[in-house]
Amino acid sequence: MSEKFITSTLNKRDAAKDSQLRPARFADFPGQAKVKERLELYVQAAKGRQEPLGHLLLSGPPGLGKTTLAYIIANEKGTGIKSSSGPVIEKPGDLAGLLTSLQEGDVLFIDEIHRLNTTVEEYLYSAMEDFFIDIMLEQGPGARSVRLNVPRFTLLGATTRQGMLSAPLRSRFGLSFRLDYYETEDLKTIIKRSAAILNIEIDEDGARELAGRCRGTPRIANNLLCWARDYAQVRSNSVISGINAAAALEMLNIDNDGLDEMDNRILEAIIHLFNGGPVGVKNIAVSVGEEDGTIEEVYEPFLIQEGFMIRTPKGRVATPKAWRRFGLEPAGKAARVDGATPDLFVNG
Repeated sequence: MSEKFITSTLNKRDAAKDSQLRPARFADFPGQAKVKERLELYVQAAKGRQEPLGHLLLSGPPGLGKTTLAYIIANEKGTGIKSSSGPVIEKPGDLAGLLTSLQEGDVLFIDEIHRLNTTVEEYLYSAMEDFFIDIMLEQGPGARSVRLNVPRFTLLGATTRQGMLSAPLRSRFGLSFRLDYYETEDLKTIIKRSAAILNIEIDEDGARELAGRCRGTPRIANNLLCWARDYAQVRSNSVISGINAAAALEMLNIDNDGLDEMDNRILEAIIHLFNGGPVGVKNIAVSVGEEDGTIEEVYEPFLIQEGFMIRTPKGRVATPKAWRRFGLEPAGKAARVDGATPDLFVNG
């Protein structure tokens, strides 16, 4: 199978599909129990006081439901929502247009908020705290400032890289929530719900097979569900059974651990080209022909969580589990990971 079916592709947002499958209420949102409970309480309290919500920040790897939760929050609060993303808001005028179009209590959702232009971010400070922005008109001696009042709104930011947020912006969010990878049972629930909406026939074994190989990510689960549907339609009786699901995923080179071809290439590069590490992410990116940002955001979090890789101050190290995955005995620093060398577990 060609490499276009790797996780970075499976984890790309499909706006039409997202809109169709996105739940509208907390009750229909499986998983993330603790985050969901806190958000429900927060929304109910603000609704009871008839006040706008405070500013919220959602963080976590892509595909876990940050955008979905933003729309659920607005829906449960009974307010409107306007959506944008950090790279799209290029100048203060773009931000002013968004803010002045809001109604009292509305939610402004900014995805990938860590990629906001620095100038735009500074204009956002006064909007978040005092609900006004000062826009400069013209330049030179004739320059003047115009103050625009904006309605009391809720800024809901989402980011895959919370560490890249500036401290002033991060401190202006009242609450911050991190989304983690989903448990298999929650993913089975998501897959069955999506299958019902899309009129896809799937049995218990098929749902379990897909849930176990989708990297704990609902977006990947839904994309794999659609791929398994196509496979079952062409190669079988249109029913996604455990056998059909496993065969469909084998065509995508996705194994029982949920690792795909690019995951294996990353681990092999660390082991074979750099003797198990430590090695910097840029060297890994060049070795496997992938962008370093994609490796950090899409592949690395799952590999670390599953125990195949460790991030150290000097770079990435393949663990003994990764070596043995390829039938090799650990060498170099990896051989000492079993002894829990302290400095290997310091975040770098």
